[in-house]
Amino acid sequence: MTNQKSICVFCGASNSVDQKFLEIGAEFGALLAKRNITLVYGGGDCGVMGAVANSTMKHDGYAIGVFPRSLRNIENEHQSLTEITIVDTMHERKQNMFERSDAFVVFPGGFGTMDEMFEIITWKQLLLHDKPIIIFNYQGYWDPLIALMKNIIENKFAKAEVATYYHVVTELEQIIDVLGY
Repeated sequence: MTNQKSICVFCGASNSVDQKFLEIGAEFGALLAKRNITLVYGGGDCGVMGAVANSTMKHDGYAIGVFPRSLRNIENEHQSLTEITIVDTMHERKQNMFERSDAFVVFPGGFGTMDEMFEIITWKQLLLHDKPIIIFNYQGYWDPLIALMKNIIENKFAKAEVATYYHVVTELEQIIDVLGY
């Protein structure tokens, strides 16, 4: 791995989503490469995951994938990444991505994306890290989730300060602005 900054992107792996999600993923991959920021992600070759990775590499960026063997019967690992690490479990995947990343960006995705996001926020709440977490609320995709998180805090199932553990942005450039990269 290089000494440059790295961003872990949590995002969906479905090719069935609206094309706009794949396009914004590709746009972010190009932005990462342009800014010389390493991409760290789940290592898949499909959906927003594949779009971000393919665009990062197309624009001469550095893309690291972490792919669990157990997913091979569901999806395929990307065959053309700068670097790929094959792990045994999803837990190892998340730990490995965490260790390789300076920050986390949550793109539109499904249950796996939410799992990764909630775990990284929980780890921050437990003082296991102080890395930036950014929720990319592209075209309001995460509005219901953000409302739920607010409701959790308002009902005191989480302390008010948890809302300061992550940033919500609606534009790609805001991600880089928040991180100061």
